[in-house]
Amino acid sequence: MYTILFISWVVFVAFLSLFSFSGTDLPTVQIPHLDKLVHFTFYFVASVLGTLAIKECSGSPKIGKRVVWYLVGSLIAYGIIIEVLQSKFTATRSGEILDFVANTIGVFAGIIVARFLFLRKEY
Repeated sequence: MYTILFISWVVFVAFLSLFSFSGTDLPTVQIPHLDKLVHFTFYFVASVLGTLAIKECSGSPKIGKRVVWYLVGSLIAYGIIIEVLQSKFTATRSGEILDFVANTIGVFAGIIVARFLFLRKEY
């Protein structure tokens, strides 16, 4: 279940990151730096779901530190790829270093929360 949620979330993040919403009748919100909070949230949730998916797939209550670091590295690399795709292949989006920073902070915050909530005794 968590594996499906994790994969779905990663696809959802890619869609929202690469789809242009300009020209739609959707309401807009003008809050400074709200997009950084959104980036943080995307990757925070991805790291928590990724941790739960790994725990579910391993069949063991323990997750090694190396596996967690692979998840961290993979999510950070994914964030970089999305930012590059935004800057190179979309007309209305741009890749920003501060978005990457927000993504990375979200990954680490999610791992910390997942560790304390779901891996307390095993990690």
